[in-house]
Amino acid sequence: MLVSYKWLNEYLDLSSVSPKELGDMMSITGIEVEGIETPAENLKKIIVGEVIECVDHPDSDHLHICQVNIGEEELSQIVCGAPNVKAGIKVIVALPGARIVGNTKIKKGKIRGEVSNGMICSLAEIGYSDSVIPKEYSEGIQYLPADAVPGEEVFSYLDMDDAIIELSITPNRADALSMRGVAYEVGAIYRQEPKFHDEALVEVPRLAKDKIQVTVEDNQDAPAYQIRIIENVKIAPSPQWLQNRLMNAGIRPINNVVDVTNYVLILFGQPLHAFDYDRLGSQEIVVRRAKAAEEFVTLDGEKRQLTPENTVITNGQVPVALAGVMGGLDSEVTEETTTIALEAALFDALSVRRTSKQFNLRSESSARFEKGINQATIAQACDVAAAMIASLAGGEVLTGAVVGSEVTAQAVTVTITLERINGYLGTTLTEEIVSEIFEALGFTATVSEGTYSVTVPPRRWDIQIEADLIEEVARIYGYNNLPSTLPSGETIAGSLTKNQRMTRKIRSVLEGIGLSEAISYALTTEQKASEFLFTPSHPTRLDWPMTEERSVLRMNLISGLLDDVAYNVARKNQQLAFYEIGNVFHQASEVKNELPVEENHLALALSGEWVQKDWQGKAEKVNYFHLKGALDHLFESLSLVDHITYQASTDIKEMHPGRTATIYLGEQYIGFIGQVHPTTAKAYDIPETYVAEINVEAIIAYEKTFVYQPVSKFPSVSRDIALLVEETVTNQAIVQVIQAVAGKYLTDVTIFDVYQGENIEKGHKSLAYSLTFANPEATLTDEEINLAMDKVTKRLTDELSAVIR
Repeated sequence: MLVSYKWLNEYLDLSSVSPKELGDMMSITGIEVEGIETPAENLKKIIVGEVIECVDHPDSDHLHICQVNIGEEELSQIVCGAPNVKAGIKVIVALPGARIVGNTKIKKGKIRGEVSNGMICSLAEIGYSDSVIPKEYSEGIQYLPADAVPGEEVFSYLDMDDAIIELSITPNRADALSMRGVAYEVGAIYRQEPKFHDEALVEVPRLAKDKIQVTVEDNQDAPAYQIRIIENVKIAPSPQWLQNRLMNAGIRPINNVVDVTNYVLILFGQPLHAFDYDRLGSQEIVVRRAKAAEEFVTLDGEKRQLTPENTVITNGQVPVALAGVMGGLDSEVTEETTTIALEAALFDALSVRRTSKQFNLRSESSARFEKGINQATIAQACDVAAAMIASLAGGEVLTGAVVGSEVTAQAVTVTITLERINGYLGTTLTEEIVSEIFEALGFTATVSEGTYSVTVPPRRWDIQIEADLIEEVARIYGYNNLPSTLPSGETIAGSLTKNQRMTRKIRSVLEGIGLSEAISYALTTEQKASEFLFTPSHPTRLDWPMTEERSVLRMNLISGLLDDVAYNVARKNQQLAFYEIGNVFHQASEVKNELPVEENHLALALSGEWVQKDWQGKAEKVNYFHLKGALDHLFESLSLVDHITYQASTDIKEMHPGRTATIYLGEQYIGFIGQVHPTTAKAYDIPETYVAEINVEAIIAYEKTFVYQPVSKFPSVSRDIALLVEETVTNQAIVQVIQAVAGKYLTDVTIFDVYQGENIEKGHKSLAYSLTFANPEATLTDEEINLAMDKVTKRLTDELSAVIR
């Protein structure tokens, strides 16, 4: 089952859910997603063109020279060999440099002496399978809608920018073989009720029963069967939106009547068949078993010899369709058709399966009859299809459906106890949770003394017994949320948790660059506990502390490290580089019996000299960039450096307002770095000191995506750029501007020079960067690099008022 993400969005609000997230959620709730594909992916420079003039090529009997409007001032000349190209049509144009199917690159060139600036494409050349391309365009190029705007990308007009989700539907979940069924399923996952917007049926005051009679000889073969009559239709191609939806679902568009039946098949999961009423040969439909050796020609032109095992639709004398499998050639809808007999039915699944297997005819319709359809929407699907045919083909729907047999869909009621649900799943779910799950599924449930009476609508005909309900609760609650228990038997070797592995790696990295681990008391004074806070928090006090210095649980790690720095400074230690990993304790309220929230944090402190004076050089005091370098090295070791950003901050009163930055992982605030405020440093009796504190749990919880990239066999290119900017402009701002405009071939940006002093305007600084470019698929040209550098130069000048030196 191919599901259109755009189409699904018409019934549910999935604006905050990406196709990948949706696919992941569906997979873990019981419907496996085989893959997600966006047809426009890997295509570029494919635009709308308008053929203004088309003349024959002077040196060819099949080529044409076209003057095409591609949204520019001048027309573009393109040589095209399609037999259906002509002036006045909108077409698909691949510009020079475009990539089409097979990663083929389109180049400007000459064809038999005539310049061709690109290519006019067929659907096959932009990735469509031959099996879904409309027949009128199968041997030529595709015509686009008249309202397509020349120069715009073509993908939105063909819905190629849609995400197509391929579902692997198991036989027990045939309800998901329709867009409505999938909408209900996704609605249950995201707690939304689908909103459908079906075409309203308008009937004319002429009775359908005056045009046709319907008889079903055995209701077991066709428990439900009805015919609607639509007169005065005009057969024509379907509108582009309908063709797009069918092609994205893997179905070839035929015409506005047949396409509607296929559209409703996907929408409702209800197979329909349209007969040419005038070619039936009678005003009667009889559903019966075939006679021995009876012959019938199907739509594919093959003559079939039938057996009594086959159910057939007849005109009272001869077969006109194989029930649930394929229609007949003699009654198919053609361009001359003016009156439609629209069939909606429910056929015996076993009979359809045997007939399909006997003649090796597998179709979307037969698959659904074999697996089951929603008996409650047979008539509704027929009405919607009739209304759409009337709308798209200009027909008139006669009053009433002519019914040969009908089935009344009944809701199923299943009783189950909460104890039995929890017993099977190993959970402790409450009545409220289970009731909410049933409500999300659209089931009506009442509970009395722990016993549920659940009424299941006909659209979920797979649910009949207790076990079915337990499965529904489990998958909507989340299989990943079900408790797990260790297996009984021999003990096995344990392993580190993710938290433990991360902690060990952090220790290894920081100690590798010269920091020493400190371990501070978790108890401190209320004043120190309230310093360097991430978020506002109430202190957690001990009822009977041993001393006032150990009366409150710490809410930061930095105050403990500053005590350690003060201890070492008092003993004349000049090189101080500490880190600590430990829990801090936050409390949102002052409720006495409420336990605090524990968070694992990392803190660092540098003070004194980074390099001592010796015979090789002078002493070097620690500064902000020593500490930031240590953090950057840590983030790089944890594969997070590309997701980290720094922002200047003055919010933490214990930190220097001009030398402090907050740290963000993606969009999440995870910590801060900077110099301890001189007033705070004086209170601790310590010299100039730089500290940082980070929420380790936020790092552990952050989901990183690793994409394998092979080492390029093509050489990289480096270009340098020097610029003069105001001293308030940050390196991060400059790097972000460069990365935003330099293009996809930019692989690295490195600052290698900073200068302030003589020959530089006061309040400004000179910075120099090295930009590295690499194309994994080809050797970069000077033109490509120069274009990227020109864009960088322009953006730096416009946004940051930089002067390029």
